[in-house]
Amino acid sequence: MTLIDFLNFYIVPGVVLGSIYALGAVGITLVFAILRYAHLAHGDLATLGAFLALAMIHLFGVSIWVTLPFVILMVAAISVGIDRVCYEAFRDRPKIITVMASLGVALMIRAVVQVVWGVDTETYSRGLVRPEDYFGLRLRDREIYTVLAMIVLVVALQLFLSRSKWGKAMRAMSDNPNLALLSGIDNRKVVMLTWIISGGLCAAAGIFLGLNTELKPMMGWSMLLPMFAAAILGGVGRVEGAVLGGLIVGIVEELSVLVLPSEYKAAMAFAILLVMLLVRPTGLLRGKVL
Repeated sequence: MTLIDFLNFYIVPGVVLGSIYALGAVGITLVFAILRYAHLAHGDLATLGAFLALAMIHLFGVSIWVTLPFVILMVAAISVGIDRVCYEAFRDRPKIITVMASLGVALMIRAVVQVVWGVDTETYSRGLVRPEDYFGLRLRDREIYTVLAMIVLVVALQLFLSRSKWGKAMRAMSDNPNLALLSGIDNRKVVMLTWIISGGLCAAAGIFLGLNTELKPMMGWSMLLPMFAAAILGGVGRVEGAVLGGLIVGIVEELSVLVLPSEYKAAMAFAILLVMLLVRPTGLLRGKVL
């Protein structure tokens, strides 16, 4: 196998998959850093975003790129609504209650997707898409757009967190919630912003996963473990850590087929998660300890 073949068959797909994991992992790490619990409905929210984009394509005949910002806004609004209806009452209760509630929300979202769109596999477009040759690297436009979109969204989020008033408030809530509340930060607005950002990134992750593979009702549930592994690997609470973790998990999954049957690819995320929790619970970039 030549170096170019190795890059085309393993590294490029790994980077694309890792970029999708990174978008989801950033949302997971924000929820845990600010609200202090693991959100198990994250993957199914991504599925909902993917199928909402499919509905817009069928109803209005627009391209996937036109639907992207609208679906991001819709899923962000749905995420805020879910928090108000399902999670807000448990804010002062033990976090395990909210975690279990999020599992129930995941099952409800999946049921809605299956009732509305059925259980069959769907795609955004029919037919084969031939890759373009870039100095030996064979890349499809959708693969390039996936990686670029991840970079743009993460950079925009980092600028928001570091430069804006409410971004700094979110960082303060992440570092020391009690001190942030004493300093006058509006907890409800910070929570709402957290869900807006998390839900929007969920929608983007689901759309790009559907664009690069297929749409299935279980697609989000299948990517939940890799997203958690990415968040923990990079360091919970660190946005850049979630991106690094996502890329590593994606590339390792693709490289695993060199030594293991492809059926075991998903097990690599679990192995990374387990090893990281045992060896370095704070992650590569020293995030919060679970």
